[in-house]
Amino acid sequence: MALTESDRLRLLQPPKGRVRAVLDTDTYNEIDDQFALVQMILSPDRISVEAVYAAPFHNSRSTGPEEGMELSYDEILRLLERLGRPASNFAFRGVRGYVGPEKKPLHAEAVDDLIERARSSTFDDPLYVVAIGAISNVASAILKAPEIIDKIVVVWLGGNPHYWPNTTDFNLRQDVGAAQVIFDSGVPLVQVPNWGVTSHMLASVPEIERYVEPSGPVGQFLAARFKEYETDHIGWTKEIWDMAAVGWLLNPDWAPSTIVHAPILNENMTWSVDHSRHMIRNVDFVYRDKIMKDFYNKLSTFAETN
Repeated sequence: MALTESDRLRLLQPPKGRVRAVLDTDTYNEIDDQFALVQMILSPDRISVEAVYAAPFHNSRSTGPEEGMELSYDEILRLLERLGRPASNFAFRGVRGYVGPEKKPLHAEAVDDLIERARSSTFDDPLYVVAIGAISNVASAILKAPEIIDKIVVVWLGGNPHYWPNTTDFNLRQDVGAAQVIFDSGVPLVQVPNWGVTSHMLASVPEIERYVEPSGPVGQFLAARFKEYETDHIGWTKEIWDMAAVGWLLNPDWAPSTIVHAPILNENMTWSVDHSRHMIRNVDFVYRDKIMKDFYNKLSTFAETN
């Protein structure tokens, strides 16, 4: 369904009260997805998490997008076990490849589940789709069922700011075709850019040892993942920017944003501007400390009560 601009802008208003959401994540790719997943699930007063989808990825930690998705699915299960959250009808395998330039939908449990949950949503009670990896699952769902775009709001950590000379960040470059689908479809989109916006979402080993590791099995698991990512910890910090997408949904004041025209994503991973395009919401800055303090407090409380 084609949204009117006024309806799209209504859906792009920062939500008030508790929202329904799903998380689409390449959980094993780095270590920040794990933090984002935990923060999201430990925020039931603000977010009702209905499902978690494993997204594909391909880098030195996988032999291809299919294995990347399977590794991410297994990592989701490890986290859910430590959180005491059953995985049945909650964690779903995603697509095994990329949408690519052909822009043909791929099939997966996650895609079908997203479509089903979106169809059962309404304009007045949309499903928030928090995506923190390659956006292949979400693009496949929109290609397969384009009528769902008036019932969902996509919050995607992907792409660099529109003034950046390129947008070759990992999440976007994994599947340029899927990203083009998202920017061209007219779906209500909250874009959370990387370099220059969320790239100061950093943490160090001493901070993780102080505020994460003491917090029970979940904290120990996250701390181990964080510390094993790099062997030399002297002067080292690690981006955990995936938490910014969850941070915007928890409290939009933690990630100030503006309404802008949807950019055109070129094949060479640069942006073009067309002021006749539909509108999206673009995050301009992230208050790192507020998001991290919220996470540390919730993790500590969870450890004390479980």
